Amino acid sequence: MNKLFSIGFWSWVARFILRNRTWILIVIAAITVLLALQWKNMRFTYTEANLLPDDHPINLEYNKFLSHFGEEGNLIVMGVKDSSIFTPEKFKAWNKLSEDIGKFNEVELTLSVGNLQKLQKRIDTTGFELVPFIKDSIFTSENLAGYEDELYNKLPFYDGLIYSPDKQSIRSAIYMKKDIVNTAARKDFVVEDLIPLIKKFEEDTGVKVYTSGMPYIRTLNSQSIIDEIGLFIGAALFITSLIFFFFFRSWRATFISMFTVIIGVMWAFGFLGLLQYEITVLTALIPPLIIVIGIPNCIFLINKYQQEIKLHGNQAKSLQRVIAKVGNATLMTNLTTASGFATFILVNSELLREFGIVASINIVAIFLLSLFIIPIIYSYMAVPKYKHLKHLNKTWINSFVNWIERMVKEQRITISITALLLLCASIIGIYNIKISGSLIEDMPKNTGFFDDIRFFEKEYEGIMPLEIMVDTKKKKGVMNLATLKRIDRLQEHIKEIPEFAKPISVVELVKYSKQAYYNGNPDYYQLPNSQERSFILSHAKSSNTDTNMLSSYVDSTGQFARITTFMKDTEPDRFDRIEEDLNAEIVKIFPEERYNVTVTGKALVFQKGTHFLVNNLILSLSLAIFLIALFMAWMFRSFKMIIVSLIPNLLPLIITAGVMGFVGVPIKPSTILVFSIAFGISVDDTIHFLAKYRQELIANNWKIKKSVYGALRETTVSMFYTSIVLFFGFSVFTISSFGGTVALGALVSITLLFAMLSNLLLLPTLLLSLEKSIANKQTMKKPAIEILSDGEDEENDEKLK
Repeated sequence: MNKLFSIGFWSWVARFILRNRTWILIVIAAITVLLALQWKNMRFTYTEANLLPDDHPINLEYNKFLSHFGEEGNLIVMGVKDSSIFTPEKFKAWNKLSEDIGKFNEVELTLSVGNLQKLQKRIDTTGFELVPFIKDSIFTSENLAGYEDELYNKLPFYDGLIYSPDKQSIRSAIYMKKDIVNTAARKDFVVEDLIPLIKKFEEDTGVKVYTSGMPYIRTLNSQSIIDEIGLFIGAALFITSLIFFFFFRSWRATFISMFTVIIGVMWAFGFLGLLQYEITVLTALIPPLIIVIGIPNCIFLINKYQQEIKLHGNQAKSLQRVIAKVGNATLMTNLTTASGFATFILVNSELLREFGIVASINIVAIFLLSLFIIPIIYSYMAVPKYKHLKHLNKTWINSFVNWIERMVKEQRITISITALLLLCASIIGIYNIKISGSLIEDMPKNTGFFDDIRFFEKEYEGIMPLEIMVDTKKKKGVMNLATLKRIDRLQEHIKEIPEFAKPISVVELVKYSKQAYYNGNPDYYQLPNSQERSFILSHAKSSNTDTNMLSSYVDSTGQFARITTFMKDTEPDRFDRIEEDLNAEIVKIFPEERYNVTVTGKALVFQKGTHFLVNNLILSLSLAIFLIALFMAWMFRSFKMIIVSLIPNLLPLIITAGVMGFVGVPIKPSTILVFSIAFGISVDDTIHFLAKYRQELIANNWKIKKSVYGALRETTVSMFYTSIVLFFGFSVFTISSFGGTVALGALVSITLLFAMLSNLLLLPTLLLSLEKSIANKQTMKKPAIEILSDGEDEENDEKLK
C-alpha cells in the first residue's frame, strides 16, 4: 500500500509539473516579485544579541536596572596617547573636536578636558560651586603644563574617567541620547558625523584617536555584517558554480543551477522582510547557506536527467523519472536538513529561533524551486548532446569509486579500528574544550575598532559595562553615610580585581565634595567622617543635581544607587569565580534585611546568555538526532537500521568536537551551531545510501554483499559531488572577518568531509559486519517512503503518462 501510494503520488507530481509548466513558472515569478517587494522591510540589528529569554531572571534584573537608570550603553569614548596633546595647537584641536561633536542633536553631552568642571568652595557663602577647569582662552605651553599637572595630580575624581590610571593617556566621553541609542539614528551619527570628524582631527594633527564604547562598537560591528552579506553571496555563487562546471563541464547546466539558487536567495531576503526579522550575524548567513544547500539538489536532479538521457535518449521519460525518483529522495534529504535547522525554533532564544524559522522555510523553498525549475527549463530545451554527458565517463571519479569499493571489500577491519581510534582520541579532545563567553571574541579582528577596544582594555582596564544596583529599601537612603561607606567598601574590593576598571558611583562625588571643602587638597579625597557629614553631604546632594556627570548614579527617589565598572575580556571560568567572590563580598557588606543588591549589566547578561545557549543547543542537537531517528524509523521500520544509520553521522560530530578541543576552538554561540547544522546535512548521504541499499536487496534476492557493493557504486559519485560542493561552499565562510563565522564555516566543512568518508566507508562496513542480524526480510520491512528501484521504471512510465 505504501509503495503504491508513493508511486501514485510522485506520478501525479510529475504529471502536474510537466503539464502545468508555464503556469508554474508564472507563479514562481509572481511569488519572487511579491517577496522582492518585502525587501524594504528588512531591518539591520541595532543592538547586540540578547541570548537569554525575556522571562529569564538575569534579564528581569537587567530590565529592572534599566527602568531606574535608563539605557547603560550610551557612552562613546575617544582616547589619545600622545605626550604632545598638551601643546597649544593640538590641545585646541582636541577641545574643538569635543565641542563640534557636542553640537549634534544625537548627543546629550560631552565630557573632555576642555569642558571639565571643578568643584570648589564658594567665597561668599559656605556652599560649593562648579567652575571651569580650563580658565584661559589662549593656550600656551606654560599654562597647559600647569593644567596637565593639576589634572593628573590634584583631581583624583577624574582618574579612570578622563585620564588613564598610569597617566599616559586622556580621553573624552560622548553621552548619546538614550532614546536614539538603539535606533538607526545612532548609525547615521557614528558613520556620517562622528567618524569623519575624528579622521579630520587625525589628518590635521597627526595624533591617533582610539574610539570605542558600546554604541560605536555595535554600529561598526553591524556594518561589518552588512558588508559581508554581499561578499558571502558572491563567493558562494562563484565557488559552487566553478565546482559545478568542473563536474558537469556544461555551461547550460551551470547557468540553470545558478539561476535556481539565485531565485532561492531572493526568496530568502523576501522571507526576512516578510517576517520583519532583523539581519543579525546569524540570519546574514542564510542567503549563502541556501546557495550551498541548493546546489546539491541541482546536482542530483541534473545528474539523474543526464543518466536517463544517456540510457535511452527519451527526454519526456527522463524528466518524468527525474521528478518521480530523485524528487522523492531529495524531499527526504531536504526535510532532514530543514529539521536540523528547525530544532533551533525550540531553543528559548529569539536570535536562534528566528534563524531556525527562516533557514528551515528557505531549505524547503529551495527544494521546491529545484524540483520545479530544473525539469521545466530542460523540457523547453533540446536533448543534451554527447559532449554534455561526457562527464559521466570520467576516469578519475571511477578510480575513486573503485578505491572506495576496494577499501570496503579488503580493509573492513582497518576501517573499524581506525574509527574506534578516532573515537577514543576525540573523546580525549572533548575534555579539553572550553566555553567562551567573550563579547568581543567573534568581532572582526582585522578592523580598526577592534584595535581600539584592546587599547581601552589596556589603558583603562576594561570596556564592557558591569553594573551593581543597590536598593536601600527607603527613599533618600543612598545619601546616608552608612550606605555610602558600604558602597565605598565594595568599590575598594572591586579595585582589587584585576579584570575590573575603577568603579564609579555617587561616592566619588561625595569624596570630591570633601576635597573641595579642604581647598582642593587631594589628600582629602575621601568620605566625610560623622562630624563632617551634615554639611558636606547636603552640598553633595545639591552638586549631584547640578552636574550632569553623576546624576544618573542615583535614581530620582534617592532609594537606588548604581555602581558602574568596566570589565576586561574574561574567560567564563574566571568570570564565574569573580562573580562568586563578588556576591560573597556583597552579602558581607550589605545586610539582606536592609539592602537588595543585584549584579547586572551587558557583560553579565552576555556571559549568562552564552551558558544558557550552550545548554539549550545541546538539547537542540539531541532533538535533531531524535527527529532524524524518527525519519529513519518511518522510512525503514527497523530499530537496528536506526542505530546503524546514526553511527556514521554521530562519529564525525564527535571527531569535530575532539578537533575543537585539541586546537583550542571554544564552545560559543557560533561553534555550537556546527553540530545541528552538520548532522542535518550529513544524514542526507545516509538516506541516499540506505534507500539504494534496500532496492539492491530486493533486486538481488537479499544477497547482502552484492547489494552493499551495488549501492556503493550507485551512490558514491553523487555523494562525492555533493560533499565537495558542501565542503567548499561552507569554506566560503572562512573569508569572514568574524571569528565565529570563520569557525562555523571551517568546522562544518570538516564535519561534512568526515561524514562523507564515514558514510562511504564505515556505513557499508557496518552493514557487512552485521549482515546476519540486520539485512533480512524481517528487519528490512517495507519502508513508509518507497524510492523507486530501477527495475520498476518501465512499469511506472506508463502510469506517468
